[in-house]
Amino acid sequence: MGIILAIVAIAIVLGLAWLLSNDKKYIPFKGIGIMLVAQVIITWFMFNTSVGETIILAISDLFNKLISFGRSGAEFVIGGIEISGDQVFLFDVLMIIIFFATILSVLTYIRILPITIKYVGAVLSKITGLPKIESFNAVNSLFFGQSEALLGIKSQFHRLTDNRLYIVSASAMGSVSASIVGAYMTMIPPEYVLVALPLNMFSALIVASIIAPVKTEEEDDEVDVKDVSGAKSVFEAMANGALDGGKIALIVAAMLIAFLASLELVNWIIGSIFTGVTLQQILGYVLAPLVFLMGVPMDEVINAGSLMGTKIITNEFVAMTQYGDISAQFSDKTKAIVSVFLTSFANFSSIGIIAGTVAGISSEKGRIVSRFGMKLLVGATLASVLSATIAGLFV
Repeated sequence: MGIILAIVAIAIVLGLAWLLSNDKKYIPFKGIGIMLVAQVIITWFMFNTSVGETIILAISDLFNKLISFGRSGAEFVIGGIEISGDQVFLFDVLMIIIFFATILSVLTYIRILPITIKYVGAVLSKITGLPKIESFNAVNSLFFGQSEALLGIKSQFHRLTDNRLYIVSASAMGSVSASIVGAYMTMIPPEYVLVALPLNMFSALIVASIIAPVKTEEEDDEVDVKDVSGAKSVFEAMANGALDGGKIALIVAAMLIAFLASLELVNWIIGSIFTGVTLQQILGYVLAPLVFLMGVPMDEVINAGSLMGTKIITNEFVAMTQYGDISAQFSDKTKAIVSVFLTSFANFSSIGIIAGTVAGISSEKGRIVSRFGMKLLVGATLASVLSATIAGLFV
């Protein structure tokens, strides 16, 4: 029964994307089929084979070790502050972002990341038939934030038609930055975060390729990874990474303060009209039918839907802070589905971030992104639903 419901959920996602399509006759069905099969194989391998489970455990251990290193730096800075409770967001999440951004900057400077991304993107392009720029950007979005990923292809923006611009923007919104993956892993189960990364990359491409299909491959596409860092030494790269990480941590903190406070305000207004009712509960009921089709047991759909809805209207960090309060009520299947869904930038605030970044590169293309902003959010949300549904099939 669960498999049938999941197939229905996947069909709904693909069907809605088809209804939104700009040009249905150019939809790359072969490439979409290949990516769907790749998602199923990856999820099965990572969840249902001893080798896959060993790989996930090894990567999780590596990230946990890196997180412990990050905490050492945080302890020096904020040492002596009395900590109560299981987790302090400033210490266990925001400070970790700074360390991971530093590592990312160093790996970019020594060109390990740029070269890896270029050639993995080339392989992805060959397998799926997608143009090189879109494939490179999809892989690039696994490691860098929305703004950084788009800036990485700014020299090729003149080649991007409206549909191609939609695809690269969707990849940026449907993914997450490696600099904050460590922070996510302190808030939700690490194994689901790791599985979500490749699933979301493929899901974003699948949905975007249906909504905004590219007619022909651009043979003259170029992907240049020279001088992507801008740093003159490894120490400058470390400093730049630390500063960038500090900015990200500050932005996350500011957005959390604003969104959580606003959420409390909205709940107070709703509660004054309908006693005991919250916005999260309303969102849970609205999304309940879809959440049930995704594989969540009936007695858990409201709470799961409330987290998913909260993520869409605020951001993933707000939802993740609430995840810990109710996750004990969830089955393993629901934990997998909700965690994978939360691991992306698909929310309202991302529309402004992406449109602003694109406008900084090309004002004309920035206006184009602003026009299809809501369509971008719908597509990225459908991609999150697709990833979460596939993950739930193997738990």
